[in-house]
Amino acid sequence: MRVSKEELNKLIKNKLQKAGLQEEHAAVAADVLEHADLRGIHSHGAMRVEYYAERIAKGGINTNPAYKFEKTGPSTAVFDGDNGVGHFMADKAMDEAINMAKENGVAVVGVKKMSHSGALSYFVQKAANEKMIGISLCQSDPMVVPFGGAEAYYGTNPIAFAAPSKTGKNIIVDMATTVQAWGKILHARSKNESIPDNWAVDKNGEPTTDPFNVQALLPIAGPKGYGLMMMVDILSGVLLGLPFGKNVSSMYEDLTAYRNLGQLHIVINPEFFTSMEGFLENITTTMDDLNNIKPAAGFDKVLYPGQPNDIQQEKYEQDGIEIVDDIYEYLVSDVIHNNAYDHKDPFAE
Repeated sequence: MRVSKEELNKLIKNKLQKAGLQEEHAAVAADVLEHADLRGIHSHGAMRVEYYAERIAKGGINTNPAYKFEKTGPSTAVFDGDNGVGHFMADKAMDEAINMAKENGVAVVGVKKMSHSGALSYFVQKAANEKMIGISLCQSDPMVVPFGGAEAYYGTNPIAFAAPSKTGKNIIVDMATTVQAWGKILHARSKNESIPDNWAVDKNGEPTTDPFNVQALLPIAGPKGYGLMMMVDILSGVLLGLPFGKNVSSMYEDLTAYRNLGQLHIVINPEFFTSMEGFLENITTTMDDLNNIKPAAGFDKVLYPGQPNDIQQEKYEQDGIEIVDDIYEYLVSDVIHNNAYDHKDPFAE
């Protein structure tokens, strides 16, 4: 079914407040989740609300965090989220990073002790909307085998990047460091279809085409993706003195426990490197050049990173956001959660 972005935002905020979040924290979380659904990233949108609500209700997210921001240098800082809801903590830290970059040209802000923060594109887009370059990295729980390995060690460890143009449109990259997201495996299961043998491995660490046998995902481009996910783990985990690698807390193992996750924001002010006018003009030219490249067979047009999401957003703003009926029914119900996620097998359907 379809709902307006305003209605979806209100429903998400209300559900998270009923679960126990403060209004201000619930409002930011709702904005991040709405952003994901509005841009067609449904794996990080309203479908996540019940999981968050269950974790909040069971005490696995601090609803009264004593978060604090500490500058450690002219362009560096650490934001301690005290295991509050990740969307709010990552958002506050990005605001601080943007302000620092406006003053000093570059900001590197580590966010530690937080819960899952949702789609990273929300935070880097915020920087781009302030005419800054935004980069964000975050660790996640182990579900990917390292190149050459037969058991999971790293998470999907996403990377996001955004750069502004003179038109108000932004180039946005938001990607996991795995060949495919877990949601693609679930989609194949729902269709009873096979998957390519370079997506995932079975319990023995062998490539599998059966989505029901998947026990770990594979990194993009073999050793290259492996290197990227290691980089993310070091910058958002080891660098901040947090659990790393196979010790990163599970999303589902114990919803009563804090997750202690880490994230790193990097914000760059183009004015400290070149003229802002020239930078915005050149990013705009890049976007136009890409759109005007001769498309390959089977493609109508070359799109710059983030443009497919822009197109989806325009459609959803006009026609309403499409969400699954069951998710809508949950959002409008009086149910806080159905006890569906605690100790759930992350590779179960």
